[in-house]
Amino acid sequence: MDQAQFDAGLRTHMLRVYNYMCLALAITGVTAFVGSQIPALVQLIYGTPLKWVVMLAPLAFIFFGFRPDRMSASALRTSLMVFSVLMGLSMMSVFLVFTGQSIARVFFITAAMFAGTSLWGYTTKADLSKMGSFMMMGLIGIVIAGLVNIFVGSSALQFAISIIGVIVFTGLTAWDTQAIKEGYASSYGDEANSRMAVMGALSLYLNFINLFQMLLSLMGQRND
Repeated sequence: MDQAQFDAGLRTHMLRVYNYMCLALAITGVTAFVGSQIPALVQLIYGTPLKWVVMLAPLAFIFFGFRPDRMSASALRTSLMVFSVLMGLSMMSVFLVFTGQSIARVFFITAAMFAGTSLWGYTTKADLSKMGSFMMMGLIGIVIAGLVNIFVGSSALQFAISIIGVIVFTGLTAWDTQAIKEGYASSYGDEANSRMAVMGALSLYLNFINLFQMLLSLMGQRND
């Protein structure tokens, strides 16, 4: 394969990754918005202990629903779509807590930050592996602090988590983009590349969702 063919294949691969990610984001957004407009569903989830099931379902699905080494590309795509619906249900509260205007504003800010960072991760010649390892440590810290804050309920701690979270998920976006690009360069074949495209889309999707939530916590305007 000459360089021109490789570059064309890489562009196609990255476009597939971004298309999967955007489709997953659209499904999540529509599910969250439509669900928040159905009072019976809101009451069923947030008026009962079912809310904990809904909140934890995406995390459980990440650990048990994705098996790239055992699943075909089509099965992984289906799993990504199912996961997007579950994430949408868990994010219904966004439309209940924050104004629509602030949600839209933060979404476009998130999209701009994500696009710029992902583009940098794609084009930079620097090795981002060390930065990625550092960001993963930060991610673990955020998760632990977030769990603690469920019981503590500290606004100051939540503010700190949000600030650090913006830095971490911005860094992870660049790192994951570079990793997706380098993964394609390994040329494992069409089926393997298709599976990697889905998993790459999942990584970027999670970065986008988490970056959006952190920015919304910092900049979102709550309903009166």
